[in-house]
Amino acid sequence: MAFEALPADAVHLLIAGTASVVALAAVYVSDRPAGRWGRRLRSRLLLGLPWGTLVAVGFVVGVYLFVQSGLENPNRPVVIPFRAWSYFYPEGMLWAGFSHASRGHVTGNLLSTLVAGTLAEYAYGHFPRERGSEAFGSLRRNPYVRAFCVVPGVILSFGVVSSLFALGPVIGFSGVVFALWGFALVHYPIGTIASLTAATLVNVVYETVRTPIEIAEATPSFGPPSWANVAVQGHALGLIAGALVGAWLLRWRRGGARGSTAPALAVFAGVLLFGASRRLWAVYWYLGNQRYELYRALGFAGVLVLATVVAVAVAGRDEPLRPSVAVPDPRTIRERVTAVTPATVGVLCLLAVFAAVAGPAVVPNLVAVDEGDLPGDPIEMEGYQVTYAEDIEDRTVSVVDVEAFGRSTSVRTSGVIVANPDREIWTTAVSKENLAFWGYRAVDVGGTGWRETVWVQRTGWVAVGGNATYRVDAVRDEDRSTLFVSDAADAEPRLAGRNVTVAAVEEGFELRVAHGGTNVSEPLPPANESTTLQGVEFVREEEAIYAERGDSRVRIADRETYEGRERSRN
Repeated sequence: MAFEALPADAVHLLIAGTASVVALAAVYVSDRPAGRWGRRLRSRLLLGLPWGTLVAVGFVVGVYLFVQSGLENPNRPVVIPFRAWSYFYPEGMLWAGFSHASRGHVTGNLLSTLVAGTLAEYAYGHFPRERGSEAFGSLRRNPYVRAFCVVPGVILSFGVVSSLFALGPVIGFSGVVFALWGFALVHYPIGTIASLTAATLVNVVYETVRTPIEIAEATPSFGPPSWANVAVQGHALGLIAGALVGAWLLRWRRGGARGSTAPALAVFAGVLLFGASRRLWAVYWYLGNQRYELYRALGFAGVLVLATVVAVAVAGRDEPLRPSVAVPDPRTIRERVTAVTPATVGVLCLLAVFAAVAGPAVVPNLVAVDEGDLPGDPIEMEGYQVTYAEDIEDRTVSVVDVEAFGRSTSVRTSGVIVANPDREIWTTAVSKENLAFWGYRAVDVGGTGWRETVWVQRTGWVAVGGNATYRVDAVRDEDRSTLFVSDAADAEPRLAGRNVTVAAVEEGFELRVAHGGTNVSEPLPPANESTTLQGVEFVREEEAIYAERGDSRVRIADRETYEGRERSRN
């Protein structure tokens, strides 16, 4: 009876917890480790824990809660000011690599960090492994320094580097996560691929504890294709950087004898499988107004090249390419060239790939946003401007006009625009289609530790047989102002030779009737009331408007509905 009285969530959690305990106990009894698992971890990690990874995770959590005001609203952190907009906006460059767009975004990255970081930190080790070295022989070999200073210092430093060389106003810790995966791949290629499923398992456990039972229904979702949400350049940059550092540790700092590295085939397969599963092939071009073009074949070829270069850099031979002409003790540049090895060529190629991936981000990040006014009558607050516009040049992607393969970065955009010249910010915060789907959206702006919110709302009427006419308003501190008014919409039905038009205006909506060369307009009648124009009575019933003359009655327009809002209510 007590079991039946428990909430359904608690019952399901109890079942999952019991199954976990039984499974682990069965494995423990079968393996009989007798402390072997713990000893192996403690031989590489201080007290058997990845302290550097945990410190880095704690730092990112702190940024989300206190810098992005996630403590105030965990589901909707402040995002816009913490993107990597420009080198002339240091605040964004500093925080972009550690900030996140949502709770799901930060959770996914940190769960992956715990797995990848633990594997990479285990490969590096808190205790020196050089023969004859002592753990406390020097500051560099001190396990506490390595665990609490070196590892988190490198991780957090690369968080800044990843935003400095990222293409576009990126946000998120994923560049660092990919660097950790890249470091782990060159040490344990097969184990790293297996660990990808461990990352999935960690996420499943988290979601199980958070939501043991979930009810969902099939709903259309608005947004770009899933592959267009991948910061492929930033991810590739992280993977290459991690592989470079890992290759250096394996081959040079630790001597890198041939037998000490994984086989080239294993490294190649590991990087290839990782790149394919993490969608590094998602090379695309933004065409403007929520249209994208994917170059999957080109992207897959790039992943193949990257896998080959990493394999050669990590597992290539140390013997000269041409032993017959190699000089045993090279002193000049020419002599060093004759003694070059496949491994050296691989590392140089990997450096070239890193430069090729990072290079395109430098020029766009050096460009400043001009101080021109936004269209309409923007809301202004603390240096920010918020407005709504349609079919204007997208300054997010066209700060530097580039044309390639018949495509251009000079594209158009429509939606809620946020600009702040002081912070080099210009972005389409909410697309036209997204606002039309939901009917309202919150736009958060701010800075380190503070936020301001503007609610943007679309209301409209759809003329029967015609288009929609709508207005977009901004609401801030209970003050409402009109940002945009669309063109009027002509209704198809004609009554007694009258042409009827529904039009959005700054004060609301109005009816316009044309007959015999005369145009008359009146505000839309309130609900369950009517108005008469040109001898025709217009009656508003619920969410529709009807025109009546004598015994004739036709529907003229319907209130615009928003699918996202309706579904959220249900």
